[in-house]
Amino acid sequence: MNSICFRAIPSVDVCMEMLLSADGTLADVPRTCLRDAVSTYWDERRSDIRRGAISAPELLTLENNRAGLLRFVRKKLSPNFKRVLNATGVVVHTNLGRSVLSEDARKAVARAASGYCNLELDMGTGTRGSRYGLVEDMLCKLTGAEAAIVVNNNAAAVMLMLDTFCRAGEVVVSRGELVEIGGSFRMPDIMKKSGAVLREVGATNRTRLNDYREAINENTCALMRVHTSNFRIVGFHSSVDLSQLVTLAHDNGLLLIEDLGSGSLIPLHVQGLPDEPSVPSVVSAGVDLVSFSGDKVLGGPQAGIIVGRKELVAKLSSNQLTRALRCDKLCLSALEATLRQYFDPDKAMRNIPTLRCITMAPGELAGKARALARRVKAHASDACRVSIRDGVSRVGGGAFPQYDLPTKLVCLSSSTVDAMTVKMRFLKAETPLVGRIEDDTFCLDVRTLEREELPLVAHLVESVFSMTKEQG
Repeated sequence: MNSICFRAIPSVDVCMEMLLSADGTLADVPRTCLRDAVSTYWDERRSDIRRGAISAPELLTLENNRAGLLRFVRKKLSPNFKRVLNATGVVVHTNLGRSVLSEDARKAVARAASGYCNLELDMGTGTRGSRYGLVEDMLCKLTGAEAAIVVNNNAAAVMLMLDTFCRAGEVVVSRGELVEIGGSFRMPDIMKKSGAVLREVGATNRTRLNDYREAINENTCALMRVHTSNFRIVGFHSSVDLSQLVTLAHDNGLLLIEDLGSGSLIPLHVQGLPDEPSVPSVVSAGVDLVSFSGDKVLGGPQAGIIVGRKELVAKLSSNQLTRALRCDKLCLSALEATLRQYFDPDKAMRNIPTLRCITMAPGELAGKARALARRVKAHASDACRVSIRDGVSRVGGGAFPQYDLPTKLVCLSSSTVDAMTVKMRFLKAETPLVGRIEDDTFCLDVRTLEREELPLVAHLVESVFSMTKEQG
């Protein structure tokens, strides 16, 4: 019987003709890709035959597989990168691409991608220029630094600084600052890769100025501060004031380097958030080199930004490692457009999605939750129960750890299906939606949903819960 079933499988060419007549858009797909998708579909049917899931030859005719094959091929050929609706309430969500670019930044990327550009062309002389000059002036004005350089992420920025100034020398760091960042990347390991020798001082929860002073020797190249932006030490804890570290480093002819992590260009404590150090405040305190991320609280593209003294940045630029770590035209165009908005802080707060989401007012959150709940109730079946309740959001991306942002949750539940099943159905939608589960209820945090996304969310809910009703 198996051999009869195998022979019943139609040829790939016949299947491709059917697909092209059924969906004209597939004509734009490379024939090799279309053929591979069709072959994969029938390979799965062959596996079904071998394990006994299919035993009737008529189940393998093209007519009986027409709809399934079309669905499979469309899904197989859809882009791997997808738009995802973020209803988690985590604003800087690493798994979802971190910061959403502002409209200005998106337009800038489109311009840079649409043709040739002046990435490394000096427009004044027509000769080769520096790509870093496209954003350096703005970074200097916004931070108060003498010079700036941009690489592809903040871990790369840290490695570049240490490789340039501390290779084979010692770098003194407090034990309480030896953080692990996302993806199991640890600061001691990054330092080791750079060729620097880590000199730990103090205890996990307490480090004193004298701990740094006693660690300084003829092999010391720099003192380093690593801002603990992704965790909090509470209770019996103390650290050394920045001004004291600056004095100690410079009195001993050493550099003071700071990895600020999720750096902000404007003070956010005036918006009610914890008083985290901003990049300008650290620069003005006398730190020699400061690095921070472009795609966290700054709200721009993935980038590692280094600002500091001019002669030091010049050495970073001449390091051969810089070429391996440099940013491309799309990153720099998005970064320039993002930075430009910071010259008007009010505009930045309104137009940069990350800042807008973090500082969203309670009234706006409540209004958005009511609007979403109304839409969902109008579209969803009786199988979906809708309620609104208080909840908390997080900034995410290693910024403001353990700090709760009060929010509103639109909660979806059903007596016939559990929350995990609902979650998985949303993930499999054509436009996936990611929420969170609390008390066996699937919750949508409206903080990270834009108003223009609410109609789409409502239609997704309708689709997900109509499946529940049909299966119930």
